[in-house]
Formats: sequence, C-alpha cells, structure tokens
Amino acid sequence: MHFVQFTLNPPAAVVAAAYGSFSAPKEQEIVVARQGGALELLRPDEATGRLATVASTATFSCVRALCAVRPTGAATDDVAVASDAGTLTVLRFDAARGAWTRIHCETFGKTGCRRAVPGQYLAADPRGRAVMVAAVERTKLVYTLNRDAAGAPTISSPLEAHKARCVVFDVVALDVGFDNPCFAALELDYGDADADASGEAARDAEKVLTYYELDLGLNHVTRRWSEPVARTANVLAAAPGGGDGPSGVLVCGENWVAFKHEGHAEVRAPLPRRAGFPAARGLLATRVAAHRQRDLFFFLVQSELGDLYKVTLAWGAAGVTDVRVSVFDTLFPASALCITRNGLLYAAAEAGDHALFQFRGVGDGADDAAAGAVFDPSLGDDGPGAAKVAPAFRPAPLRNL
Repeated sequence: MHFVQFTLNPPAAVVAAAYGSFSAPKEQEIVVARQGGALELLRPDEATGRLATVASTATFSCVRALCAVRPTGAATDDVAVASDAGTLTVLRFDAARGAWTRIHCETFGKTGCRRAVPGQYLAADPRGRAVMVAAVERTKLVYTLNRDAAGAPTISSPLEAHKARCVVFDVVALDVGFDNPCFAALELDYGDADADASGEAARDAEKVLTYYELDLGLNHVTRRWSEPVARTANVLAAAPGGGDGPSGVLVCGENWVAFKHEGHAEVRAPLPRRAGFPAARGLLATRVAAHRQRDLFFFLVQSELGDLYKVTLAWGAAGVTDVRVSVFDTLFPASALCITRNGLLYAAAEAGDHALFQFRGVGDGADDAAAGAVFDPSLGDDGPGAAKVAPAFRPAPLRNL
C-alpha cells in the first residue's frame, strides 16, 4: 500500500515560468511550476481571454528552476526542470495522452536545496545544443543535447565549469548563432574576504560577468571572458544574436541597466524614478522578460516597486551605441514574466492573483519618461548618482497593457 499526499486547495504561488510551444507547433503556451511542485501547462483561450489549464502534473518535489529547450530540428519545445531531487529532467508533452513524458533524467547531486548542489539556476542554449545547471555556490555543470543515428534524443555526461569560493547570482545562455554555445554568469569571489577578518576584502570584492564557452569539438568548457560589473547587479538577460541583434547581455541591478559584451565597452542607462522617491535609496530591478520578432526585440524590466520599463538597444555595425529605458506601465511585483508572440504578457504575482495582459501599445509615446545612455564615469552605481540623471515620473493607470 502506498499513500499519496494532496492538499485540499493546491498552492497557487508560481516559482518559475517559461514560454514556448510545447503541445504542438506554433502554439502559444506557458508552463509554470507551482510552489507545491506541480507543473501546469497553460494556454490562452482566445474566446474567453483567460488562461486555460491544458495539463497539471504533480512532481512531488520542490522545483527550483525550469526553462524551455527547443531540440535541434524540432518544431516543439521541451522543458528542462531542476528540482530538490538532485536531477536534471527533460520533459516532453504528449498531446495524445495529455501528459508529460520524461526524456532524460540525469542525477548530479544529493537531494535537497543545498547551496553547492546545482539546480538553482538553469539556462538552455537557444539552438537547443546544451543546458547549464548551476548552484548558488561553486558548482556548474553543462550537458550537451544531441540525437543518435536513429534520431532519438541523447544527453551527454556532465562537463564541469566549477569555480571555488564563488557565489553565483544568475545564469543565462547567450545567443551566438551556430558558434560554440556560451553561457554568462554573475559571480562574486569571496576567497579573499573569507580569509580577511578586518572586512576590507569583503568591501573591495568585485562582482564579475563571466562567459563560459562549450567547445563542441573538444567537449570541454572553458572560462572565456570575465569583466567587473556593478556590485548590485542581480539579473541577466541575453540579447538576440546572429543577424537579429548584437548578442551580449543586459545586466540589471540597482538604479542602472547596462549592456555588456566581450570586446565591447559598457553602455548603461539609469532607471526612471518615481517623483518623490528618495535619492539616497536604490531602485532594484527584480525581473526581466524579452520579446523577440523577426525585425524587433525589446526587454521589459520590472523594479521592486512594480514599475515596468521598456529597454531597447540602438545597435549597428559598430555595436550598441545607446540603451533607452522608458516607463511602460505599473503592475504588482511579479515572480515571473512571460511575453508571448501574439501580444500577451503573463505576470505571476509574488502575492495575490496572477494576471494575463494584452498589449495595446509598445510604449513609444512621446510623453513617456525615458532615459538614454550616460557616459559620465564620475557617476557611481548608487542612488544619488543615478538620481542626478534619471527622469522622474508619476505612476498612472495602465496605458500600454
């Protein structure tokens, strides 16, 4: 006899969400991980304008991270899931059965949410060739995804990209076209601070943006590039690459949004601030979502207050020349944001009801508070420095959503 525990009211809080086409090609769907470990596949209903639950599966685990993976040559997306089971699981939705099918399940560590066991961060190469799973501290593993002679999906043994005495804040996969897969990580080395009892080394510790490259020919991961970033940086977003964008990373933190890339000078712009917001206080960016079409891409960055900012890049043959940050709308603070290609925004609330919004505009109004790139090296990363150049605005009812 086996007992299964279910609550009368299932948890509604969303831990993570990913957008893709999971049940059929060109479907607009969102997969969410609930706090109780349930995986739900949601699809917008055009008739009612609401999200319909296609399938809900209890995983009986604590899902830490998930992301969509589009295998090479496939027309639908798979879901990579990292949980407290100490495994990396790749799931594929079976539309005939209306349930998830396990494609891979690779064990990499002990059970539980531990700081040195991977699973807190998960990123997949846009071409579906590799997945990086990282821990809060030290450990990073890269898995190569491929197909065998019969066309069945395969997964490689993990390749290590560890760095001792290092805390990780975020991980994303770069869009590098068909070059070797590359991942970007926000890291802080605490080795010197751990050995210094005075606290000076802790104050002087630098947070860095690091590129890890997977050499598909040598089957090896190398630490390719590293450069200091703002100490308050905490969220990364990958810019489109190839012929659709400049590649690189958008680094979000307190007060500033910066574009960084290997061999490219930093270009940053301040976040517009609410009128009356204390200049001495920092304004933290907490969530970011990217929207990409054939000839258009932009980012939506949310602050800790719930304000949404639209971030666009002016780029060309010389690289990125300007970062424009404009006020888009004001929502509740969200734990996850997903933008669909048919003009919908899914916002999972940190507390309260989740919401599905429809775009009425793209935030190109002339009266929107907007900030451009600032190249003054004398301005620091703190609130007083950003307040000198950041435009002020007053929250208003929804205009673009």
